[in-house]
Amino acid sequence: MRPDPQAARYRPDPRIQEIADWLADPVAAAQFPSHDLRFRNRRWDKTVGLDDLTDDQWVAHFGRFEPLPDNLPRPLALRYHGHQFQVYNPELGDGRGFLFAQLRDGAERLLDCGTKGSGRTPYSRTADGRLTLKGAVREIMATEMLEALGVNTSKTLSVIETGEELERHDEPSPTRSAVMVRLSHSHIRIGSFQRLAVMEEDDHLRALIDYCLQYYPGPPPPEDAPGAEEPAVQLLHQAAQRLADLAASYMVAGFVHGVLNTDNMNITGESFDYGPWRFLPAWNPNFTAAYFDHQGLYAFGRQPEAIKWNLAQLAIVLRRLVPSEPLLAAMDRFGDLYRDAMIRRITWRLGVSGGDTQSGTALIMAAERAMRESGDTPDAFFMRHRAGRGATGELADIFKAFDPVDSDHPYWTENAPETMLIDEVETIWSAIAERDDWQPLEAKIDAIRRMGDAHGLPPIAQGHGPPSSQDS
Repeated sequence: MRPDPQAARYRPDPRIQEIADWLADPVAAAQFPSHDLRFRNRRWDKTVGLDDLTDDQWVAHFGRFEPLPDNLPRPLALRYHGHQFQVYNPELGDGRGFLFAQLRDGAERLLDCGTKGSGRTPYSRTADGRLTLKGAVREIMATEMLEALGVNTSKTLSVIETGEELERHDEPSPTRSAVMVRLSHSHIRIGSFQRLAVMEEDDHLRALIDYCLQYYPGPPPPEDAPGAEEPAVQLLHQAAQRLADLAASYMVAGFVHGVLNTDNMNITGESFDYGPWRFLPAWNPNFTAAYFDHQGLYAFGRQPEAIKWNLAQLAIVLRRLVPSEPLLAAMDRFGDLYRDAMIRRITWRLGVSGGDTQSGTALIMAAERAMRESGDTPDAFFMRHRAGRGATGELADIFKAFDPVDSDHPYWTENAPETMLIDEVETIWSAIAERDDWQPLEAKIDAIRRMGDAHGLPPIAQGHGPPSSQDS
């Protein structure tokens, strides 16, 4: 069983104010016609001491954005640039969201409350700064499913319907509006560093590196790594670990993010900002999530490549401060880190332990072949072969190198796995859109969390905490 997240008292800690003068702009939230609380994450509100808020207080803070006690006095829209589909765009920044608050959880992590759909900012350009209710509901479903499957993801903390009618070209319009709040381990992006490099703000670039190393700590580089004493090199080594693990977690979850741009790459390696996402209906490396990804740049099987490309853009930025050699050494680790993360995550999802690099690599290859040949969804494959059961031929032989883990949860004896395919997403949304029926969404969340409990504690995300918690 997976224990509930650790409860903690409310501990405001708005550290972003140390660098806000050159990283962000104070903004005001939109004034919405109405505020109907549609989702409050009772699993995670307690981790930052917000579980004792009444619903009215919740709406005041996360719908009207009255400041939380001793926290940010005004929301901050973050400044950043980024590569979008590998084309550099300097006209980015928080265009329909802002950083509302920062808090500590029981594990001492610094967490952000960031918004989506909270109104126009200096970076909105021609957009309205709003979020559709469907977009918010889809983000609930994405984050809940990914959390259950062990992905290091932001948590959807709150969704409040706001009473506006929005026009959108990719949804039947007019459509309902909402404001969402996510709980994230940082909103500092690779694009945040890119902007400072383009602006030639090297002192601020150094300060942002120091901020990230202090408040999002991770293990040091390997002892023999060149330039290991340099903060920029330390940051890139941590980012390599974190992003390799992120890539592996997407692959094992059978998940396609859809828009892996550098402005969507969190420096902590936490997955966030879900737009045209999909889960695989079958193991297909060419499967894409975004209808506008005509070249398949962010297709399922290309996600590790895309994430490594984004890491390289951070390395290019850091070359302003340190020589290339130590940065290349950090980049060179990505392949082995990704392989190790894949082994760790696929054995976790299959409910086995032990083995070595060779047997783990063989298990990955055999599992992929089995899914291609059977046409199964990844969810069906992993459920059917939990703890090595039901395997035949090559797959059965490879499982002999591993030990089964406890898989006594009733979930593993059921006929079909929990999934989150697009037809299910649309059916859940239709109940809300047509009948204002939220019960199917609530039931799905309960079922997904139960599936997460059956899987047990996920692997520790790479690149965080002290060296003793990290795999080599």
